[in-house]
Amino acid sequence: MDVMTWDLILLGVFVVAFSIFLYVKRKKINKEGLLLLYHTKWGLKLIDSFGKKHAKGLKILSYISVFTGYILMILMVYFFVNIVIVYIFQANIVRAIKIPPITPLIPYLPQIFKLDFLPPFYFSYWIIILAIVAITHEFFHGIFAKIAKVKTKTTGFGFFPFFLPVFLAAFVNLDEKAMAKKKKFEQMAVLSAGTFANILTAILGVILMVVFFSLSFSPSGVIYNDYAYGIVNMTGITSINEVAVENPSYGLLVNLTNQGEINEIIAYNRMFLGIKGATQDPSYAALYFDSPAIRNNLSGAITEIDGLKITHLDALSSIIASHSPGEKITLTTYNGTDEITKEITLEISPEGKTWIGISFENQQASGILGSISAWITSYKNPHIYYTANFTMAKFIYDLLWWLVLISFSVALVNMLPVGIFDGGRFFYLTIFAITKSEKAAAKTYKALTFIFLMLLLVLMIFWAKSFF
Repeated sequence: MDVMTWDLILLGVFVVAFSIFLYVKRKKINKEGLLLLYHTKWGLKLIDSFGKKHAKGLKILSYISVFTGYILMILMVYFFVNIVIVYIFQANIVRAIKIPPITPLIPYLPQIFKLDFLPPFYFSYWIIILAIVAITHEFFHGIFAKIAKVKTKTTGFGFFPFFLPVFLAAFVNLDEKAMAKKKKFEQMAVLSAGTFANILTAILGVILMVVFFSLSFSPSGVIYNDYAYGIVNMTGITSINEVAVENPSYGLLVNLTNQGEINEIIAYNRMFLGIKGATQDPSYAALYFDSPAIRNNLSGAITEIDGLKITHLDALSSIIASHSPGEKITLTTYNGTDEITKEITLEISPEGKTWIGISFENQQASGILGSISAWITSYKNPHIYYTANFTMAKFIYDLLWWLVLISFSVALVNMLPVGIFDGGRFFYLTIFAITKSEKAAAKTYKALTFIFLMLLLVLMIFWAKSFF
């Protein structure tokens, strides 16, 4: 059986087992708002002993935790503002994202919405990551409360019963009255501790990803970004598909090219095969060179040439350079599902070298999130196609990838300066410390929560609007 079949069986077993548990423990489950909470004493001794044993170290870490909380809050506000801008002004991106802005992370989310840019998200991933993220988050709340001398009354888990599978969350039940009497910094350290744990989990996840990837994957091909192209002045175009053109405008060029087909464009006495796109200067356009790659509709990672394995870019360049224009090679590519072998006649490039006509571009990461993503995956060569050394390697690697993404996302979202998150109280204490006025802090806190909820409503409206 494949992974999905086993995963669906696990999901079914979990739903049945959890339903039985809820029925047996129904008298011990309390309803609080939309949540159902099950209180236990699990982990209390561990929280007390760990907090007591490492009190000095945790006090030092509390400063790092609070600082991290502020950084995450600033980042989350920045991201949220950018998300609002995207949803209001860039409907095409919203349609491509597909999922609504308020969507719980449920199993099979990428599969349901056909999000090809994300790896599969199985139920087994969901339950493992949920346990890791939630338990570490609440454990840190508990041990930081211990050094602040705030009692943890109970631990446990809650669930939102309107989703299948049941949406779970862990919690620690602190003595809120004792918490409110503590110094503002001590309260902020306890509040930010959960997100600090999530950041530590994300960092550990990245380390595990790098080590696991280096041991479990091998270079097996070369990935190119595009076909070779050049920037051409529009006035140099003399014909398109054998139709004479005089002083073409960019719009005319688009009208005369057939999307999805090869379009022969003559410019400066050289053959080009279709338009890549516009440039910042409307008098210029990027045109694809007439090359073997585009003529043969080459696609996928290049894995072999004449039976020789291609594992890095230098090997590809060396083999191509060893041939002369006009010679034929047998080239094998892999598109993710099938291997395709073609016989290709090599030609001469505009620089006078033997080529097949592909280009390699380093995609520059944009924005803070793009830079973080580029840094996390910097151990991979962007032009190399990797294959797993054993069957379960990709499954495990994707699990680690989701662990990093979800840990970082939970840390960010939890520091939003609004009422339902730890960041709400954290923000309130910050304003209180600055203004020395509890009334001013309460007003600011309520106003920001209201603005956030209104913006969420705006996001949902523009998400729905983008599909009409």
